[in-house]
Amino acid sequence: MDQLLMIPGPTGVSQRVLKAMLKNIVNHRGEEFGKILEETSEIMSKIFKTKNESYILTGSGTAAMEAALANILEEGDKILNIVNGKFGERFMQITTTFGGNSIPLKFEWGKAADIEKIKETLEENEDIKAVTVVHNETSTGVKNPIKEIGKILNNHEALYIVDAVSSLGGDKVEVDNYGIDICITGSQKCLAAPPGLSAITLSDEAWDVVESTDSKTYYLDLKKYRESKSLKPPETPYTPSVSLIYALNEALKVVEEEGLENRIKRHKMAAIATRKAVKALGLEIFPDEEVSSNTVTAIHLPKGTSDKEFRGLIRKKYGVELAGGQDHLKGKIFRIGHMGNVTQRELTVTISAIELALKELGFDIELGKGVSKILEVFSS
Repeated sequence: MDQLLMIPGPTGVSQRVLKAMLKNIVNHRGEEFGKILEETSEIMSKIFKTKNESYILTGSGTAAMEAALANILEEGDKILNIVNGKFGERFMQITTTFGGNSIPLKFEWGKAADIEKIKETLEENEDIKAVTVVHNETSTGVKNPIKEIGKILNNHEALYIVDAVSSLGGDKVEVDNYGIDICITGSQKCLAAPPGLSAITLSDEAWDVVESTDSKTYYLDLKKYRESKSLKPPETPYTPSVSLIYALNEALKVVEEEGLENRIKRHKMAAIATRKAVKALGLEIFPDEEVSSNTVTAIHLPKGTSDKEFRGLIRKKYGVELAGGQDHLKGKIFRIGHMGNVTQRELTVTISAIELALKELGFDIELGKGVSKILEVFSS
């Protein structure tokens, strides 16, 4: 049985995008590939909502997170790391790995970052070089207020670094309007391309810092990416994953055809429908709903069952793959990814599988009660 992948990335990839990978490999220093690379970067900048160049990296979202910090950090630089989930912690770990002085501002997992506390921390640490935040924490299903954080940073010299790996293409991310200096994303989430690529875009202010900093990384030295992309035809400094870039190029064209605003609206509807459906089944959403993600919903495990039993039954019997909790939330929550190409069809199958599994495990539920909420939202 083919599995329906309903995890918060990697997401299912359409046949159209998969077929793009089957094209013959061409010279990665030649004109044909240069045109594809340039077009891919241009569409990516449109989706980032920025006038700045975008750069495609062969490496997952974590590679772009590392590039964002390794290219601006000098030994001892203070970095304010906003942490309310696993990927906020990752920014903190990357900071210390490259010799930075991490100032972690931690919030409870399941809660969004608090604007007032960010203000206070910035006032107490005027020499902070950069602020990192994860827009959409897939570990908890929480969305952080990146627009509001950007407004605070208008009055501070710190660079603003945003991880939009699991939100770009599924929620509002406006790099220039929000004052974001460095923004990153990944191929395998809302953009619905295969995993293995990431993208990064930098403001003029960020480039000034990069140019005056000795990069701590060789492969991810952004100065080399900028130099290579300025060539005619454009290149990458090292051999890229040509086939994955074919796929990403096609996936971005799909985004353009759907229309970015329509795509974000679809993700929003999927999020609302999912939350209404699971609540109709008596399940409890993990984060506060007002800060819940557009692209993933985290849900408390049903009382009296284990993660292995519950998700295992749904996977083995009904062919739907859900995600479990991470770190201290392992065995306490499960997560439904509704990003990328997910529509009413996939959600109906997913909620049906959850209903049937709950019934089989002895829970007193009314079959169809959750599914009816999916239909209700998408027909309104």
